[in-house]
Amino acid sequence: MQRRKFLKNSTAATAGLISAPLMAGQTNALNNQITNTTVAVKPIVICTWDFHNASSKAWEILKDGGSSLDAVTEGVMVEENDVNNQTVGIGGRPDRDGNVTLDSCIMDKDGNCGAVLAMQNIANPILVARKVMEETPHVMLAGKGAEQFAHEMGFKKTNLLTEKSKQEWIEWQKTAQYKPIINIENHDTIGMLAIDANGDISGACTTSGMGYKMAGRVGDSPIIGAGLFVDNEVGGATATGVGEEVVRTVGSFLIVELMRQGKSPQEACKEGVERIMAKNKDRDDFQIGFIAINKAGETGGYCIHPGFTYRSYSEEGHVNNPSESYIKS
Repeated sequence: MQRRKFLKNSTAATAGLISAPLMAGQTNALNNQITNTTVAVKPIVICTWDFHNASSKAWEILKDGGSSLDAVTEGVMVEENDVNNQTVGIGGRPDRDGNVTLDSCIMDKDGNCGAVLAMQNIANPILVARKVMEETPHVMLAGKGAEQFAHEMGFKKTNLLTEKSKQEWIEWQKTAQYKPIINIENHDTIGMLAIDANGDISGACTTSGMGYKMAGRVGDSPIIGAGLFVDNEVGGATATGVGEEVVRTVGSFLIVELMRQGKSPQEACKEGVERIMAKNKDRDDFQIGFIAINKAGETGGYCIHPGFTYRSYSEEGHVNNPSESYIKS
């Protein structure tokens, strides 16, 4: 049963309980605020880190009139397929048992979403996450169940552990110290947000997670509201870094709600990081980076340590944007 058909019957009975005038008033107020303050920039795509090939691919789709959902899907797949990127997709660093497990999620303009967690042997988890969103009544599938579903959808079994990642894992076992290096092992994610020519927003996030993590560990990346959140009336946000801390603050949802309250994407990302640091007053040994975009196409990024950047691509150009940081040096 397709997801939309499944949801139609279950939601029809409650649709009348929502006040249409109230919802329209809130939407109009937000749209008027954006219209009065800035000229909308669209289409536009942004992504975590300097993934210029990924943002270029997404822009190709957007400039030709494609949807934001297709743009973020195709964009992050560039990194999933890059064996030299050891933090995403095939070639990702394994867990401490030597298994590569992948996490991914996707969210569209209507609030539909799908995710796969700790999935092995499938090279493009973002495509499986999208299938979960579009073809099932569920939001998340995990582990063997996610892999089984992928096979049922026609995805082929793939050995995700490249020789390079395997040899590094063998070397790591000599000490077995779990101390991810800030801005290297910690940039374990590509998160991407896009607005298409229609003004619709979508987002995607995909990762192989922390290298040499405990078997079964899942961070924020496939968790809707933590690693990614989109509200088509407001904007979207996504995260990278130590996912446990993002989960604890439901970071991406928080940032979108701060934008709903009137904060700019930059201000919202800054407060998101500050919330995390307020809960970690005696720690500075980890990195978090947030990026966000609002309905007008304004963007922002903020992180804990210097070194985080995010790519943006629009008619105004293709730019790698240095992020402001909580710790200045």
